[in-house]
Amino acid sequence: MKQFVRRFLERPGSIDLTPFERTVAASRAHEERLRAVEELPEPRVDDPAAFCALLREAADRSLGLRPYDVQLVGTLALLSGNVAEMATGEGKTLSGAMAAAGYALQGRRVHVISVNDYLARRDAEWMGPLYDALGVTVGWIDQNSTPEERREAYARDVTYGSVSEIGFDVLRDRLRTDVAELVVPEPQVALVDEADSVLVDEARVPLVLAGAADPGDAVPEMAALVRQLVKGYHYEIDDQARNVHLTPKGIDTVENALGVELYDTPGTLAEVSLALHAHALLTKDVDYIVRDGRVHLINPSRGRVALLQRWPDGLQAAVEAKEALPASETGEILDSITVQGLITRYPVKCGMTGTAVAVGEQLREFYGLEVAVVPPNRPLVRADEPDRLFEHALERDRALADEIAEAHATGRPVLIGTLDVAESERLALTLAGRGLECVVLNAKNDAEEASIIAAAGERGSITVSTQMAGRGTDIRLGEGVDALGGLYVIGSGRHAASRLDDQLRGRAGRQGDPGGSVFFVSGEDDLITHYVADEYTGGVPSQRLVAHAQRVAEGVNMEIHRNTWRYTRLLERQREEVLERRDKVLRGRTASEALAAAAPERWAEVLESLRTGTGTGAGADGGGHGAGADRGGGTDEGGTGAGPGAEGAADVLHEAARQIVLFHLDRCWAEHLAYLGEVREGIHLRVLGRANPIDEFHKEAVGAYRRMLAEVESRSVAAFEAAEITADGLDLEGAGLKRPTATWTYLVQDNPFGTELERITSRLARGSRRR
Repeated sequence: MKQFVRRFLERPGSIDLTPFERTVAASRAHEERLRAVEELPEPRVDDPAAFCALLREAADRSLGLRPYDVQLVGTLALLSGNVAEMATGEGKTLSGAMAAAGYALQGRRVHVISVNDYLARRDAEWMGPLYDALGVTVGWIDQNSTPEERREAYARDVTYGSVSEIGFDVLRDRLRTDVAELVVPEPQVALVDEADSVLVDEARVPLVLAGAADPGDAVPEMAALVRQLVKGYHYEIDDQARNVHLTPKGIDTVENALGVELYDTPGTLAEVSLALHAHALLTKDVDYIVRDGRVHLINPSRGRVALLQRWPDGLQAAVEAKEALPASETGEILDSITVQGLITRYPVKCGMTGTAVAVGEQLREFYGLEVAVVPPNRPLVRADEPDRLFEHALERDRALADEIAEAHATGRPVLIGTLDVAESERLALTLAGRGLECVVLNAKNDAEEASIIAAAGERGSITVSTQMAGRGTDIRLGEGVDALGGLYVIGSGRHAASRLDDQLRGRAGRQGDPGGSVFFVSGEDDLITHYVADEYTGGVPSQRLVAHAQRVAEGVNMEIHRNTWRYTRLLERQREEVLERRDKVLRGRTASEALAAAAPERWAEVLESLRTGTGTGAGADGGGHGAGADRGGGTDEGGTGAGPGAEGAADVLHEAARQIVLFHLDRCWAEHLAYLGEVREGIHLRVLGRANPIDEFHKEAVGAYRRMLAEVESRSVAAFEAAEITADGLDLEGAGLKRPTATWTYLVQDNPFGTELERITSRLARGSRRR
């Protein structure tokens, strides 16, 4: 009935499973015949019922796992291009592998995209025998894979990889100057594991390729200065904890200390602002940790280290100065792509997760995906208690410790989910003071996550985990734990998204196991103080208020996602056009045609000199290098020679033209990105003139794009006119076309304080609400 109502209202999770269930039921007619044969027949994807029966038998024989009906239903939902919501412990990994094999057997190349390297490798190796049984090849990549290993993995029918590694490969391919160096094939099917995390939580995160690295430029003295400032006296923080500003007294104090007029020295003002943001709004062991002498960001939705991730460079350097660490390398962004932009490249998209309905509207709006809610194989019997509500955090913490001790006294295993690293470590100290030993899992020891979580169901165990615990890892109950009520999951506070609470609850009650869950909430929690401060009047908060705070938080995050996509959507379209143009240059003779048309006399002159060997420049042994350097045909002294002949001369010239145009196309695109970044930061000024900032941004972006294309052409022609092209090719460095000697990749954590525009509109919204 619930599903019928959702379908009637066209709400997320309303996909009708009846056709899939009928197909699975029909597949049973084939099972007895398949069990009797020694060698399985060739898979036939054109007969869904027979294919389901074959998948079941192949999984049983190769993995010792006989898929449940609901797992096959999930597989069919994925093969229909949906996001399958399947509860924790229901076997999403096997369903995903069967669907990936199905797509591969249709002749489509499949990328199974996960949240991290560990899961990508584990699942590829675990499911490998199934793929072998079906005649499908499989590979995987991680951050340690070499270019050759990556090329080989992508050549398989199914490739497993983390979203960041696949994205970085795409970015690196965008700067290749030789077709033979390309790594990633054309995208066809993306099957996204933990789809809510990748498609929603990570959607706005830009993956970045940078070059020409230099040290950061934060001033350590600024960090020392702002450390002396007092909150409420020298500076104030807004209700959302997204913005901080100096008070008049703070301005006087800073100006006296520095001996400058702040607003007359914009560079100094920026340094002070960044240092103050790092000091007041970013907290060690909450937003980041310091490990091995480096600042490591913490992923806000998982509570784990965000590998290869950093803040925008100025803020990153300010945090490093705050922690008295040397500034890490920074550099010019050569190209970037958001996770959302990466996934939307694939013509076919599907995914699986335990919590999809809660983000169904975003999946539909941003990816055109619908959610199919697959029922569990066995009914859920977990007991989810109402929240325990308290006025103050200290009361909440005492009650939390009491509850853990009481459960532990019976031998029942307890898994506690905390909201940040600092809280997990405080709780561990509290429990130790009561003589209770626990295992702590947070960003400081996340490498052992799978093994720690796997043991969380053992009798008498106490596991404290920051936020979501061990997605992708089953928690099996130890001996005798069933009789104690199963795993007991306790949340030390509500997350900003109810979906994260559901993921934590889902660690208990897998496959019909007993289990329980409860959350402890206080009126001093960030969820209350950040999102419903105007409505909370003190005392014990009501359950209604807590639920309302989560809805407000989810609405804010949805609007940020929507607003970010409005800004990046046009840029993504421009990027697609540039990539199409670049691909024609890379693979064909578009560059030659353009330069020959723009500079016909120069083209004929160079071609003739190459053909006859009368051109000047270094010969084959005289230091010539660059494009076409392996073609020979010059003389030792670089004077006259026989030349490479007409065909060879044309090849050398075509290669030189290709290198010239590719360089300037890449150079101008990097400058375009930098310019639009500056435009977006300053677009808030248009609000004061009652202009729509997004419309204004689009106008700027369109004009800048046209100027960029014209600049590519003019620079390319100028470079061709001045370039020295010999039979050995084009001297790239001599022609001023030298690319960065090294590039590096990272993810940029969205500025936690938002753009200036977002901060202004946020303040306006709060002001309106108060009025």
